[in-house]
Amino acid sequence: MTDAPIFDPHAWKLTELETELTARARKLGKEKFADRAETWDREATFPIENYKDMYEAGLLGICIPESHGGFGAGMRAYCLSAAEIGRYCGSTALTWNMHICSTLWTGTLADELELSAEQRSRHEQGRAHHYGRIVKEGAIYSQPFSEGGAAAAGFQPFSTQARATEGGYIVSGKKIFASLAGHADYYGVLCTHIIEGKKPSRSDTLYLAVPADADGVKVVGDWDPLGMRGTVSRTLLFEDVFVPATEELMPQGVYFQAASNWPHMFLTLSPTYMGISQAAYDFTVSYLRGEVPGTPPVKRRMYPTKQIAVAEMRVKLEAAKSLWFQAISEAQCKPSKEQVLRAYATNHLIMETANDLCRLAIRTCGGQSMLKSLPLERLYRDSRCGSLMLPWTAELCLDRIGREALYEPGETDD
Repeated sequence: MTDAPIFDPHAWKLTELETELTARARKLGKEKFADRAETWDREATFPIENYKDMYEAGLLGICIPESHGGFGAGMRAYCLSAAEIGRYCGSTALTWNMHICSTLWTGTLADELELSAEQRSRHEQGRAHHYGRIVKEGAIYSQPFSEGGAAAAGFQPFSTQARATEGGYIVSGKKIFASLAGHADYYGVLCTHIIEGKKPSRSDTLYLAVPADADGVKVVGDWDPLGMRGTVSRTLLFEDVFVPATEELMPQGVYFQAASNWPHMFLTLSPTYMGISQAAYDFTVSYLRGEVPGTPPVKRRMYPTKQIAVAEMRVKLEAAKSLWFQAISEAQCKPSKEQVLRAYATNHLIMETANDLCRLAIRTCGGQSMLKSLPLERLYRDSRCGSLMLPWTAELCLDRIGREALYEPGETDD
């Protein structure tokens, strides 16, 4: 039996494409990903089988323009589909985001930027190169972002550096919490182009696809975290790695323009946690009705305390869904101040609500919910990780909301 959509296509007025893609994602999640999720979590291994299934379903190219063999999905269609996957396997949804960013940022988002004719031509040629690998070969891209400093939060230039050389660049640096480390075919590395005589600047950020098998690329460190264990987010080292100029994911300067004008591009971690929120609620209802597979068909729904808990969960879930849907629907180039503040508020709410719903679910379902044979224990651990993720951690979202609500650009108290 197929689960009901998180967002009913009729009630939420989804497009035909959104309806098709969410149904495809939900079917895969229900029939294949859900049963495998325990294995990826217990062993902290990457869900490579899920990626094979997503490739066959065309989901690796969901945001690739139709002219290049993809579905041409925009940000909302992707987010809705990722939420459906997140309710069945958080690690798969979160790592899928890292892959999709390489196509969403270079696709729909880049199409709305003000590029010169030379930049547009160069970008079109470059992305055709990358899209071909994904559509024809099933290549997996990743999006290593964090470095342990302020760069991932957008405050400083990336410490990973690229120096021009004949035919390309020499890349050196480190990325931590690099999801898909050791399993992606290409790492979409954000790095600072070092120009002789010029101070390193965020405006000189390069976005390069570093081949995983290039000389000097190393995956190091252990991976035994609290949650999101299947992401295998180990540390990536780049030791004087030669990257051909043809491996640019965006021409120089275009990533900085995108990050400055398309802030919603950093909201794409949230769908996973929207899915986890729905999963926690769904499990609780099924458990109290005595309908969870593998457990005794004992009903617990008649107790007022259980009913009140479910009602509280439903209120939180509906509030999160409504705000999130609004934020992903209004995502655009050069959004208003109010839209940006709403995006920050949305990210904070989704990340915190996911864990809050899992907390309530465990309390309501009782002792059996702690067993690893049931998904709720995993959902709880996975949900706790969302608030920590750069570039929009829960703390940074609050900091930016407070500051930007009280100050207009350029205002000081001097």
